[in-house]
Amino acid sequence: MALNKLRPLGRLMRSVSNPVCMPKSLHLTAIPAQKWKIGKINHIAIATPDIEKTAALYRDVLGAKVSAKHPQPEHGVYTVFVELGDTKIELLNPLGENSPIQNFLDKNKSGGMHHICLEVDDIKAAMADLKAKNIRLLSNEPKIGAHGSP
Repeated sequence: MALNKLRPLGRLMRSVSNPVCMPKSLHLTAIPAQKWKIGKINHIAIATPDIEKTAALYRDVLGAKVSAKHPQPEHGVYTVFVELGDTKIELLNPLGENSPIQNFLDKNKSGGMHHICLEVDDIKAAMADLKAKNIRLLSNEPKIGAHGSP
């Protein structure tokens, strides 16, 4: 399938407490081919306890294009979209008592990276493959994200 038909993988998150380098004994040829292809990074989502202050940092200090704050009640978040060169960042802030972002911020008081959204040519195959490799996904099925794509 052509790369122009890639869909965001969205909601993929893996917690890595200690970065690990590939052992010298494992060569790239030893890694089995996957049945799906990764395109580009669609966006990086950052949870923040103060979305206005974080948005101001990107806008006023770094000169980024910053959207208005938008409620996303179906996801339990407020979002602000940041464009910094070719990079897209999604700022997340809790909306409502059951917000998954509030749970994240309870564990990470100053906020941090919540997820990386990768574009892939077959989202269901990618999710199944990653799950089989013990990569923690934020949902079992593709979801439409705040950006309007799965």
